[in-house]
Amino acid sequence: MNIELFRTYCINKPGVTEGFPFDESTLVFKVMGKMFALTSLKSTWFSVNLKCDPEKAITLREEYESISAGYHMSKKHWNTVSFEHNEISQELLLELTDHSYNLVVSKLTKKLKEELKLMK
Repeated sequence: MNIELFRTYCINKPGVTEGFPFDESTLVFKVMGKMFALTSLKSTWFSVNLKCDPEKAITLREEYESISAGYHMSKKHWNTVSFEHNEISQELLLELTDHSYNLVVSKLTKKLKEELKLMK
């Protein structure tokens, strides 16, 4: 997986925008204004922070060396997925990205959920 494929996957989801709210090198993906993924454009290898159910986050960290507590994020609700060692498959990354997106969508207000439905 590389940043361009990941970017394309994210921006094709309903209600997603991308931007640089923190600095010029941290690309952030939001659904209806709420962050679900971010990645650095300056890293030597591709890695991404994804929101995750707290129990699932712990399980993933125990199972995969390449998944750790979210870098510069809430360690309870975010994981960092690194591709430095090519341990994580593209399929798993997309599954975790979907999980992050869906987790954020589930917490949206009723009004935002209705707006999102109109975008599908």
